[in-house]
Formats: sequence, structure tokens, C-alpha cells
Amino acid sequence: MANLSSIEKIKLEKYFEMGGGYVLDFSNRTFQEFFVDNFGIDIYDAKYDYESGSKANRLRAFWNKEPNHVVGKSISDMLEYWKTLKLIGVQEISIAEQNLANECNKIAERLKQDSTVENIDAIQSYADDKNFSLLAKSIRESIYNNEPETALDRLHTFVVRYIRRLCDKHQIPYDKNVPLHSLFGGYVKYLTKNKVLESEMTERILKSSIAILDSFNKVRNDQSFAHDNPILNYNESIVIFNNVVNAIRFIESVETNNSGSQTQTIDDSEWDTIPF
Repeated sequence: MANLSSIEKIKLEKYFEMGGGYVLDFSNRTFQEFFVDNFGIDIYDAKYDYESGSKANRLRAFWNKEPNHVVGKSISDMLEYWKTLKLIGVQEISIAEQNLANECNKIAERLKQDSTVENIDAIQSYADDKNFSLLAKSIRESIYNNEPETALDRLHTFVVRYIRRLCDKHQIPYDKNVPLHSLFGGYVKYLTKNKVLESEMTERILKSSIAILDSFNKVRNDQSFAHDNPILNYNESIVIFNNVVNAIRFIESVETNNSGSQTQTIDDSEWDTIPF
């Protein structure tokens, strides 16, 4: 159950125009699609069938049944949806509307802080890769359901595909059989060669991640659902998730900040100098 005060619920209901059983401009179909696409949750499941079963009542039931971080993420996404509606309709956002939006955003951010995995949004989808997007979605669902241990194998697959995308983007050659830690080592070598990182400490942290990802290979093979294994315990799965996801979040920021810079590629002969 999300930790929402009565005052916070009043603000949210006002913002999402929940009077009369409605929620913004959602139809039954688009309301269902919104929750399935963003959270893998069917808002029309019987568990959210509260009183009249209207969209507003289903959203209230969702708030009452789901944990803080899931509700917080849903509020953030619905705030973004509302802003998109305004942009598409070329409608000006009034001062009162913006003030209420700011209050609702504070609520969302407070709730999201309760997530067991920080920066889970770094596990993102890509419009040009349906399989990758489905993979990211399934990982987020496991975290929203507080079941990190069930998604370790998929997280490993995600990171492999993610680093390969970066290698393709920067023309870093690699063999399909190169293990995850070696693949990441090639990317770190690329960052170092192009002087993308500003501190020696950051470079050292990333290089230490090469060894961490080597251990992740072993977890994937021996302690996840990748094979018929006894899976790793919950608390250690959380530690692994936070470490890996925070690294991805940082790499995303690096990629964004250096999207227009001139770079040098790594050729095959340089792989022997990568610190694996």
C-alpha cells in the first residue's frame, strides 16, 4: 500500500481530473494500455475492481494495493502524459496548474525514493529494438514486484546487449563470443583513449567494474534462472542490481554529455591491452 496522506490524495485526484469516475482523457482501452505498457500491470485485473470499477476507482485501488515506488513511478508517468496532452493541444499551462503539477511531482519523487533498486529507470526500452524493449520491461516488472532474484539472468542479458549497442555506436569491434566483462573492458578502453572521463578515480571505478561483471557472469550461470540453479538470495540480488543499474545510469549520462564529441575507435590489435 502506498504511503499517501489524505491531503496528497486530494491533490492527485484534482490533478488527474478524477471527478465523475474519469482519469484525464483516458478511455477504458487507453487506460489499460498505459499501465500495461509502462508497468506490465493490467489495471482491469480483478484486484483493482473497487466499487463501481470506474477508471478513477481503479486508480484509487492501485494506490491502495501497490508499493510506494510503483505508485510514485505511475504518478510521474501520468504527469508526463498530462504535459504531452497540453503540448499536442497547444494549450497553455496556467500558473495554478503548474503549481499543482509541482506538488504532485514532489509526491511522486518521495514515493520513488522507497524503491529497492535505485535508478531502475536506467533499464530503458528502445523503439528500434522490440526484443530489447520487452527485456527491459520484464526486468522492471520484477523490480516493481520486489522480486530481484528472479531477474538476474535477464539483467545480465540486458547488460550484454546494452554494451554491444554502445560498441556498435562507437565502432568498437568485438566478437559475439566475448564475455560481458571483456566487452565492457573494450568500452572502458574507448572512454579512456578519448579522454571522456575527467578524473582518474572515475576511470578506476569503471575498471573495477570489469572484475565485478566477470563475477556477474558466474552469478548468471550458477545462481540464476539461466539454468536449473538454486537462485541467489534476495538481499544479495538487490546489491547486484543496484551496482549494475547505477553503472548503466552513469554510462547513459556520459553518452548524453559526449554525444557530439570527436572520438577515436579501437581496433582489434588494442584488445590485448584492455585490463580484463
